Amino acid sequence: MSEQDHPETGGAPKAQSPVHDGASSVVTSSDVSPVGREVKKTGEGKTVALTLGSGGARGYAHMGAIEVLNERGYKIVAISGCSMGALVGGMYAAGKMQEYKDWVTGLGQFDVLKLLDVTFTSVGAIRGDKVFSVVRDILGDTRIEDLPIAFTAVATDLLAHKEIWFQEGRMDQAIRASIAIPSVVTPLVLNGRVLVDGALLNPLPIIPTISAHADLVMAVNLSGEDEQPRRVPDAAFTAVDDSASDIEEWVDAMRDKASRWFDWDTLKSLAARKPDSGDSPEEKISRAMAKKAHTEKKEAQQKAREDERHLNRAKHREEHETIDWDKLGIGKFDVMNLTIETMQSALVQYKIAGYPPDLLINIPKNACRSYDYHKAPELIRLGRERMIAALDRFEASRSSSGPLAL
Repeated sequence: MSEQDHPETGGAPKAQSPVHDGASSVVTSSDVSPVGREVKKTGEGKTVALTLGSGGARGYAHMGAIEVLNERGYKIVAISGCSMGALVGGMYAAGKMQEYKDWVTGLGQFDVLKLLDVTFTSVGAIRGDKVFSVVRDILGDTRIEDLPIAFTAVATDLLAHKEIWFQEGRMDQAIRASIAIPSVVTPLVLNGRVLVDGALLNPLPIIPTISAHADLVMAVNLSGEDEQPRRVPDAAFTAVDDSASDIEEWVDAMRDKASRWFDWDTLKSLAARKPDSGDSPEEKISRAMAKKAHTEKKEAQQKAREDERHLNRAKHREEHETIDWDKLGIGKFDVMNLTIETMQSALVQYKIAGYPPDLLINIPKNACRSYDYHKAPELIRLGRERMIAALDRFEASRSSSGPLAL
């Protein structure tokens, strides 16, 4: 483990065995990966230093992006990642991405809920022991310095207020530190440091890849903008799901714990049995505010001729405005998530401006909720689509993707 001030380069990258392509054996009908299709090796002989950004469940898209790079013949010689980017990147660097993919593509929403090691302590709602026991089983005793390619996982030291770069040591500890979302997953205490999600300071850690001296620096940003918002459909979980009674039992068991930590609507948003409406919290809030403004305008027109009502209206405008959050189904968890997303989007733009990659691949931040971890097949496919589109354009015109592009 090394601090940002003194990052370790990890030596010259070694050749890596290609990752097995093809659809997951668990999900055979999701068309996550192409089968029996010839792909032109347009990247043959080119090396890539790859940065994988933070963004919760959208991080599954990293797997699709990596698959496309391998299929086209690009050789990944270095990976840096933050949060889910560190997890997926670490699995790839260790040669375990297919095994990890097989596991996550078989998870339904109740499977995800059962993996939430709920604690509702003062420092985090989830211990993460159940999830990371699976991660440890997959990675074994893998150490970063023994990987066939250079790898960096980025975390944040809460006490020193700085980035921590993991470029040596146990892989599972590095990933555990990088993925500890503040107030959600309990921090990792290691060597006198309190470590949490690297996205607090660097959600798209491009700098660690510079020392690889690769032909191309590519970055997959999970905080991309999309002019036409589209949510990945929630096909894996519907109102007639057989696991409904199991979910209700789990939710009942968590109700008392939840009441001591944060709003009950947090668990309702995580475990809602109804199909996703497709509306993000931002869209719900914006629509409610627009409705409120329309109602106020209509009332103002009706009461414009009444002086007394006019004075009451002016007084009301000076008061603190609010909307019915409970009716919108938005609680502390959603607001906290929006806060993190806002901070992360701004930081990403600063990082890109300071160290622009040769190719930027944007995954829309509205593609899914950060905690939609049961949508792995759909998000992997989205990652493939975005990487294919970005590479096609780049290879045709050497045009990099900007913040608002593919």
